[in-house]
Amino acid sequence: MGMAAEEIEALIREGIPDAQVQITDLAGDGDHYAARVVAESFRGQSRVVQQRRVYEALGGRMGGVLHALQLTTAVPK
Repeated sequence: MGMAAEEIEALIREGIPDAQVQITDLAGDGDHYAARVVAESFRGQSRVVQQRRVYEALGGRMGGVLHALQLTTAVPK
């Protein structure tokens, strides 16, 4: 069983409070999502660090209940 988009968004917002989060269900199966996460707190951090923060916010669910996440991170313009 997969995760609901709302649950993914809530976990990311909880872990990165200043994040603007957009979740797209890529396959309609609750297992394959795309996430765009924009946060001022990412400023000055490498993309690797930004993405690591998102994965940490998901609390180890990647590869388990959340099968695939296409992740894009950015800072506000």
